[in-house]
Amino acid sequence: MPGARRCVGARAPLSRSRLEHAVSTEPAAAEEPEAEVETRAEVEVRGEAERDSEAGPEGGTTASEATEAAADGTAESPAEGTAELSETEAEIAAQRELRERIEQRKASREGPIEAGAKLSGTAADLLAAVRAVESGEKPVATAFREPEPERRRPAPSPAQEPVRPRRPAAAEPAREAVEAVGAVLAEGGAPPALAAATAAALGEGADEQLRADPWQLLRVGGVRPEQADGFARALLGSACGPDDERRGRAITVWLLEQAAVAGHTALDASALSAALGQRAVPDPDAAVQSALAEGDALVFQDALEEAEVPVQRADGEGAQDGDDGADGEQERPVRVLIGLERYAMAEESLADGLARVINSLPKEGDAGPEAAEWEAAAARASGSAAELIRAAAGHGLVLHSGGEAARAEPAALVTAAAALGLRVCAAAHSAGGRRRLARAPGLEEAAVTVAGLLSGEQGPGRDADGALALDLLVVLDAPQLDVETAAMLVESLPDGARLVLSGDPGVLWSAGPGRVFADLVAARCCPQIVSRTPDPGPLGELTSGIGIGELHQVEAPGKEVVLVPVRDAPEAIHRTVQLVADSVPRAIGVPAEQTQVITPGHGGAAGTRALNAALKERLNPGPGRFGGFDPGDRVAHVPAAGRTTLGRVVRADAEGLHLECDGAPVLVRKERVEQEVRHAWALTAHQAAGLRWPAVVVVLPGDAAQSLTRPWVYTAFSRGERHLSVVQGVEAALPRAVAERLWKDRTTRLRTLLRPQVPSAAA
Repeated sequence: MPGARRCVGARAPLSRSRLEHAVSTEPAAAEEPEAEVETRAEVEVRGEAERDSEAGPEGGTTASEATEAAADGTAESPAEGTAELSETEAEIAAQRELRERIEQRKASREGPIEAGAKLSGTAADLLAAVRAVESGEKPVATAFREPEPERRRPAPSPAQEPVRPRRPAAAEPAREAVEAVGAVLAEGGAPPALAAATAAALGEGADEQLRADPWQLLRVGGVRPEQADGFARALLGSACGPDDERRGRAITVWLLEQAAVAGHTALDASALSAALGQRAVPDPDAAVQSALAEGDALVFQDALEEAEVPVQRADGEGAQDGDDGADGEQERPVRVLIGLERYAMAEESLADGLARVINSLPKEGDAGPEAAEWEAAAARASGSAAELIRAAAGHGLVLHSGGEAARAEPAALVTAAAALGLRVCAAAHSAGGRRRLARAPGLEEAAVTVAGLLSGEQGPGRDADGALALDLLVVLDAPQLDVETAAMLVESLPDGARLVLSGDPGVLWSAGPGRVFADLVAARCCPQIVSRTPDPGPLGELTSGIGIGELHQVEAPGKEVVLVPVRDAPEAIHRTVQLVADSVPRAIGVPAEQTQVITPGHGGAAGTRALNAALKERLNPGPGRFGGFDPGDRVAHVPAAGRTTLGRVVRADAEGLHLECDGAPVLVRKERVEQEVRHAWALTAHQAAGLRWPAVVVVLPGDAAQSLTRPWVYTAFSRGERHLSVVQGVEAALPRAVAERLWKDRTTRLRTLLRPQVPSAAA
């Protein structure tokens, strides 16, 4: 069957968890341009200019700041004084468990395989059990269980307490390990502040790994190749050279990590080789092969559509009309991609899970409501909500598109399904989205966040097999799903469950790698319901126009939209502070604490850092005695890449910084404050995605013109509920970006992986 093939070279087991590898998305080039020629390949690897300047704490910081690594021990402070993991950290632990399961599944594969032609479920368990017996190990217990009975419609009583996973204890590198790594770093002239992050990134024996291969320092977030080269020269002396195999292998992995920060799940082999050449790797192909042989990367041969490339004969000549190909076999053209195992396996797992969801919906009469019951529920709804209910009745996977007002339609589906006796849940990207969803009648208990659902802190819990105790899962803000989070959600669904992905297709894609929602829309593998419910008022009219490439003036009698032209960055900061502190509260009636500032990047004269400093001085002045923070400061807590929660500083003591985030207490230990906490009066659009505020001030300084795209403008302008002020110095670049600058594409494999498993996707 034509499709995707994964070719793996000589493999060595990976001992390092890449979850801790937060790669800088504010490279020095964003604020201090490097003096090097930038080719198309380098642009593709480094990613979008917007993402480089914007992802910020989700993806890392500049080299001058501490690296943005995963939080291993962030804790809350309950009344008993015992430290517990936060909801986000529990999700991180769940991600580790998912990757372990993927590793087990991957171990049963041998040689090149067709995408989708993989064992799963009981068959995979039996194969694992047979191999365990052959090797003398204890067989997997699940392989010999009695078959599970058909899923039945749950009885309303007696209610059983769902199984909730235990949250594993936080793990941090031992003090001795950190000290040993610190000694090696000092010997090589690297900052001692990197010791803890390096020990966490490299794992056991990190100091020995660094001595054996100094370029392993590139595994640490924020470290760049030129810095790793200097470290290697200090340790190796004359033995260090640009042609060192270890260097080429490490830079290959680093470039793939940078590509993941920019949203790619894999890179075209030619683009990767070109980027390696620009990093002074003399033999890029050998570097890639070394990374493949060591198991640091995987190679894929994805079959192209026949229309994309003309079929070539074995003799190299194009087949002519009437040529039967007798002189040689016809070869299906393929695209060679290189990717990191972490994201490649997540994308494969996601494709497998989606195919299972699509193909495992019970037939009418087997379980769940009858068709007549679904039709009656749809008849009670109207418009797009009725269409969505009918689509969900007969399909395992459904896509729903619409703006903020259209969220009422998936809410109506959840309410209708619950009335039919199904176990339902609706998951939003953020706590704010959850609160908005919970306002709908009957959704107070069903509304959760994606992170809370995966961690077990919210939602129905899991059954004895570890699957979510659900018959219908509706995920809102679906464009914010990266491949790892989406894979975790789909893997957690039981057979026969329905999945509805709903979101606004005009907003920015996920902060993490992948474009799950967009890929599924393009694949046409399931019903797609496009809402006909527009967002109301001048703000809705403005964003609707942006969505189709038009930035036009709207009538705003209530000052819903205000344009504030500025000449330079200092004036932009001055006017922004004036708007937040004085003008918006006085004219609109929205206090400063309910007004959010959004700007394209963290750096620059009017980036988040400069704006936050000015806003703090006006709104909550103080000495910043604890890492630059004072009680009452508005902050963003980022314990891991792409996981941002907003809150405020409560107090600081010897333990660390005490925050209140979404109503829950969070303790950030003092050694983690610099890496995990940022002021948040001003955010980037990626940080603001999935959130809404009564008033929003969007700041567009003149130097931001090149980073603007239609999705960025759409996302930023649609965050306000009642008021939008635009402080802009980009002039004509703003309407030009809306009209001409569309998506910055990402290289992903989801559509290719779905093609052989879902007939409608192949068509």
